[in-house]
Amino acid sequence: MAKNITMDSEKSQQQYWLALKFIPRLAIHKKLHLVQEFGLRKLFSLDFSVKCLNLSDKQLLAISNPDWDRINRIIHDSEHCGSELIGYDDECYPTQLKQIYDPPLVLFAQGNKKLLTTSQIAVVGSRSATAMGRENAFEFSKQLVMQGVTVTSGLALGIDAHAHKGALAGQGGTIAVVATGLDRVYPSRHKQLANDIIQNNGLIISEFVPGTIPKAGLFPKRNRIISGLSEGVLVVEATIKSGSLITARSAIEQNREVFAIPSSIQNPQGKGCHWLIKQGAKLVEECADILEEVNILVETGLNLIMNHEESGENEKNYEQGLFNEPLLDSVGYEVTPIDAVVSRSKLPINVVLTQLTMLELKGLVSAVPGGYLRTN
Repeated sequence: MAKNITMDSEKSQQQYWLALKFIPRLAIHKKLHLVQEFGLRKLFSLDFSVKCLNLSDKQLLAISNPDWDRINRIIHDSEHCGSELIGYDDECYPTQLKQIYDPPLVLFAQGNKKLLTTSQIAVVGSRSATAMGRENAFEFSKQLVMQGVTVTSGLALGIDAHAHKGALAGQGGTIAVVATGLDRVYPSRHKQLANDIIQNNGLIISEFVPGTIPKAGLFPKRNRIISGLSEGVLVVEATIKSGSLITARSAIEQNREVFAIPSSIQNPQGKGCHWLIKQGAKLVEECADILEEVNILVETGLNLIMNHEESGENEKNYEQGLFNEPLLDSVGYEVTPIDAVVSRSKLPINVVLTQLTMLELKGLVSAVPGGYLRTN
């Protein structure tokens, strides 16, 4: 038994998160509940001979005897394709994503993972976009990044590709969330675009292990991450049966804003946007329509320089004031949305997200669907 404890202590957090990921047929929220109850490392060293947890024999076996060889191969393959593993408790894991019902336990990331903690707007739409749709995706994305917002999309044909290209043209941040392993690019014609994203300080992420090939059932899972990362989702063009409406539906379930650009009633690629507007999505004509709705902090280059110069002093101030007003008092014992915390605390959203993460690690608040709960 002592030998097993020593071996366990040598394993990384990423290995344990992967082991948790591979417990079969157990919902993510139930896995996170096990971690909350026992702790991640301790979970895999407990004696589960009793059946008090209502787990199946296969699930108990996956906890008592994880396939470490498989896990180590995945880590090796991830390093081989130039990606990093980000576990649920990693400081780079986005707070926004923790708010959704089924957040991925592990993210694989290529590029600038700091983008995960920035304010994001998802820009999505039809693969068979019109020329106007592609132009709108490009221009809106370019304007968003010039206002300090990161543009998130899915690296797909059509709207997604032009959203990424617009963000690159605006010399801002862009995140591509993909439905394959990061050892491949899908569609293959976007290999240059993927390379451009990485080379220009962007990021490509996936919850799927290296070697995962594109399958129809994986794209809706990918879409929930696109919306989950973002403050809101802009649908540029979409048919009624478009996968972009799945992303919009995920956004609604995750309490995110949904925006839609109208087009001609003769345009079949606009039918989905018109339907969303009828359902209550905000009609968008310009970038300001988005920014005013989600109240995203706009950071100019000057602001970024000032923040960098003051970061040392700010970090000390954050640490000293972390458990004092106004932030902690801005989180209620009922579900408190992020925008309510920002409004109450009068702090910039990037500061709020950073401090909430620290408070969560200290056990003073808990991320739940729709926002945060105070736990102390």
